[in-house]
Formats: sequence, structure tokens, C-alpha cells
Amino acid sequence: MNQIGLKEKPSKELAQKLNLLLANYHIFYINVRGYHWNIKGEKFFELHLKFEELYNDVVLKIDEIAERIKTLGETPLHTFTDYLALSAIKETKNVSNGKEAVQNILNSLKELLVLQREILSLAGSADDEGTNALMSDYIRAQEKMVWMYNAYLA
Repeated sequence: MNQIGLKEKPSKELAQKLNLLLANYHIFYINVRGYHWNIKGEKFFELHLKFEELYNDVVLKIDEIAERIKTLGETPLHTFTDYLALSAIKETKNVSNGKEAVQNILNSLKELLVLQREILSLAGSADDEGTNALMSDYIRAQEKMVWMYNAYLA
């Protein structure tokens, strides 16, 4: 058993998946910051604020994920070298078109949702309610975001 009463092996596996999630969130964060800074066009004011709202949410999640990894007794990744090597979400550069930025956000949310569901399943198998609750909250909120961003593109 680890420090919080979970079996050691499943805990390490969860921390590894959470580090993968952490890498994806960091790349997602930097992409959204770029959209916020570089957005142009008729929907500038609306999207500029929406992207700021999103990156502020993402930075909180980054901290929560890193703290959960520590709680499981492991070390969170903390270099962009690791993030770039592990992330399924790829860097985007100089995106200023609102529809392109929103589509990129939707693509990233899909990657995050798939990974978070995998972590949710592992957490359930490991009786890890802390990680389970975190992933469940993220999934619920992001599914709603997917609906809203798709409505924007329609």
C-alpha cells in the first residue's frame, strides 16, 4: 500500500497516466494562450475573452493534476521536453482565425476526454476515489464545452 492506502502498482500506473495527461494539458494551455494573443477578426472580443477563460481553467487543472500525482507518491513531469515528447496534442503556431482556433480546441478536448476516460476507468479499478472524482468533474465540464464550441462553429 502507498501513503494514502492504495495498492502500489495501480497507483504508479495512475500517476504515469496522469503525467501523460499533464503533458497534454500543458501543450493545450500554451496553444490556447496563443489563440488568445493572436485572435483577429469580427469575433475578436468574444473569442479573446473566451480563450482567456479557458486558459485560466486549464492552468488550474494543470496544478490539480500535478498535485494528484504527488498525492499518489510520484513526481509530476515538469519540462517542456517531456511534454512535447508525450503529448498527443501538438503545438499550434500563429493561429489567428477564430474558427481554426475553435476547431483546434475541439480536437484537443477530444484527446483530453479520451485520456481522462481511460484514467477514470483505471481509478475505478484501483478504488482511487480522489482521481476518479477529478476525472469525472473534468469530463462533465468538457463535454459541455464540446457542445458549446460545436454550436459556435455551426
